[in-house]
Amino acid sequence: MKKVKKAIIPVAGLGTRFLPLSKVLPKELFPLVDKPVLQYIVEEAIASGIKEIIFVSRSEKGIILDYFNRDHKKLKEILEKRKKNQILKELKEFERLSRAISFSRRVSLSRVFQRKPFGDGHAILRAKGVIKEEPVAVLFGDDVVESKTPCLLQLIRVFKKYQKPVIALYRLPKEKLSSYGVVRVEKVKNRVYRIKEIVEKPSIEEAPSNLAIVGKYILNPEVLEYLSRTKPGAKGEIILAESLKEMIKDGKEIYGYEFEGKWLECGNKESWLKSHLYLSLKHPKFGPNLKALLKK
Repeated sequence: MKKVKKAIIPVAGLGTRFLPLSKVLPKELFPLVDKPVLQYIVEEAIASGIKEIIFVSRSEKGIILDYFNRDHKKLKEILEKRKKNQILKELKEFERLSRAISFSRRVSLSRVFQRKPFGDGHAILRAKGVIKEEPVAVLFGDDVVESKTPCLLQLIRVFKKYQKPVIALYRLPKEKLSSYGVVRVEKVKNRVYRIKEIVEKPSIEEAPSNLAIVGKYILNPEVLEYLSRTKPGAKGEIILAESLKEMIKDGKEIYGYEFEGKWLECGNKESWLKSHLYLSLKHPKFGPNLKALLKK
């Protein structure tokens, strides 16, 4: 039985939906309350037992690794002199995460490059040499999940039982499905489905269910074999969903799991702002004052 110990986080995108902000700062580092979107993803991976995180990035996005690896010695000295004790405490809390993913035996961090945005499937293939013949988690930086049990850990538990690819699913109102990949499914047990078809951005009439695909997956080596054989589409991109569709046509088993938790999207300005507002209002430090301000 193979365990999921590695995770790919693709961060090579251009972030065009966030222009002009994304001209100077990668969208993965945009804040959700008081920490970047990407930090939520990394924390989810670590809390799910991941031992190696592989960023698929462009060379000009080195700031992403700097965020986790940068030495804060000089900054701490300044804060100590100014007696900024609360800020120091918050910085030290972040350093625990930074140490965990950088220079310790607990979790390692590496990076491979995708020079141009040739699709999410191409990004995954760039990490093939690091993955080797192991199952791997794929976590896209647009999708944060608020849950008691990390969403990825929920998927890993399903994979542990079936040893087949697993896709995160979330139930949406039918009027919203036209912006997502939607699945036709056969129910296996509570929240677990066998995926029979993937339909991209269907109309309300064409939607095979109200279960949308969220950017969190467990993939096995067979998926990478299909990705390797997938030809680029009209836009010159290799798309993961197309490879999964081919696997379904060939009778391969792919599972979906309707995870427990709330999906917080960050893929465009409006959804990011909504997620930012939602978490800000729930924050124990900032929430009460923000609620009072809104009442005024």
